Amino acid sequence: MRLMPCRVPIMACRISELVIDCRDPQRLAAFWCEVLGFVVLDIDIDDGAVEIGPREGFGGLQPTLVFSPTTEPKAGKLPLHIDVNATDRDQDAELERLLKLGARPADIGQTGEETWHCLVDPEGNEFCLLRARLS
Repeated sequence: MRLMPCRVPIMACRISELVIDCRDPQRLAAFWCEVLGFVVLDIDIDDGAVEIGPREGFGGLQPTLVFSPTTEPKAGKLPLHIDVNATDRDQDAELERLLKLGARPADIGQTGEETWHCLVDPEGNEFCLLRARLS
């Protein structure tokens, strides 16, 4: 596979929101608010979508997450997953916290030598807890 060189554009886009289809937006929003230290920014009264993000609100450096209700069943592995890093504790302590919040370990064929942990959220969406602590 040949990689294309990256050019530094004069103007670029950035990710502002990630929309995640789910069966229970309130439950998933509550879980991810606890995981990320986010707050609920908006609830769409018409369709029940819940947007969460940093206390500063939409448009900052971190994208917001929008949990959009769907009745469609999850079909296999999602083509995108979230990676998280602890900010105020080591990886083992953060793993323990995430499991208490309702995350569950996921077996994706790990060898046991990985520096990360694969987990699933309350609706079975995979995410990884990486080793590095970010400030």
